[in-house]
Amino acid sequence: MSAPDSKIESMQQENRLFAPPTAPADTVSARSMAEYQAMYQRSMEDPEGFWAERAEAMLTWDKKWDRVLEADMNTPEIKWFPGGKLNVSVNCLDRHLHNGRRNKAALIWQGEPEGDSKVYTYQMLHSEVCRMANVLKKLGVKKGDRVAVYLPMIPELAIALLACTRIGAIHSVVFAGFSAQSLKSRVQDCEAKVLITADAVLRSGKTIPLKPNADQALAECPSVKSCIVVRRAGNEVPMQEGRDSWWHEEVSAPGITAECPPESMDAEDNMFILYTSGSTGKPKGVVHTTGGYLTFAAQTCQWVFDLKDDDVHWCTADIGWITGHSYILYGPLALGATSLMFEGVPSWPKPDR
Repeated sequence: MSAPDSKIESMQQENRLFAPPTAPADTVSARSMAEYQAMYQRSMEDPEGFWAERAEAMLTWDKKWDRVLEADMNTPEIKWFPGGKLNVSVNCLDRHLHNGRRNKAALIWQGEPEGDSKVYTYQMLHSEVCRMANVLKKLGVKKGDRVAVYLPMIPELAIALLACTRIGAIHSVVFAGFSAQSLKSRVQDCEAKVLITADAVLRSGKTIPLKPNADQALAECPSVKSCIVVRRAGNEVPMQEGRDSWWHEEVSAPGITAECPPESMDAEDNMFILYTSGSTGKPKGVVHTTGGYLTFAAQTCQWVFDLKDDDVHWCTADIGWITGHSYILYGPLALGATSLMFEGVPSWPKPDR
């Protein structure tokens, strides 16, 4: 029989108690449960007055709404801020160029390789978004057209989405981990005019081809007239003449400027379509409209995360899902915060990264 393990003779113990702060930060919306309950009660008793105050406080509007809410629960049909006009990219970018945040970091991107990183100020991000918006316009994309986005977590993903909102195009993001079949079904359903993709995905130390999936899907997607490809890994990929083009060549082409006038959108205009996972049936395209979505994304981002002007916010989700849309991109940028976008997985190469 083996000898028992050595007996532990001593153990350090920490007996001090550390009480939480006695008062929340001055910036929080509710400093006590009583204040929270009062705010909640107000939202229930006077939802139109409550959300009118929130929409006016959170966003910049081109035209104020005619009514806050129109709801018919028999249909059901619900409209938020009908008659109001605004632009999402203006709220996420332009207005911060004139309120002291022009040179503030808007997006910090960390690639999977430790050496791949980039910081975009609000001014830099604005310029890149306008360039891609002008590329989309050159390709014939107009207000209401759908643009499918099949990209890994790289800056071009954020830029593409904001470019769509700038010109009134409806973006539909497809998670870059999905198959060609999953991409095909979503592109066919929304009848996308343009697909934006990349040569490959970097994940957990592997280089995973992405463009071949796109090519396989597009063979059965006649609505797609143009495919823009981001060179992420430097892989050699087939490029179909007349349809495919490189992102870096498009944004640097003659006539593509760093200014693009924003499209003033009705609050109820469609902003994006995001498909459900399909785990319980055919994926369903969920439509999010402009005014109601951006109001709620910005307001919940402020309430839930208590974002302050000097905070750096990291949401570990993927923009392929609604959490990433709301709390990596639209919520933080509408508030003028700094958002961290991470390409890889937190556990690679080791959890201590």
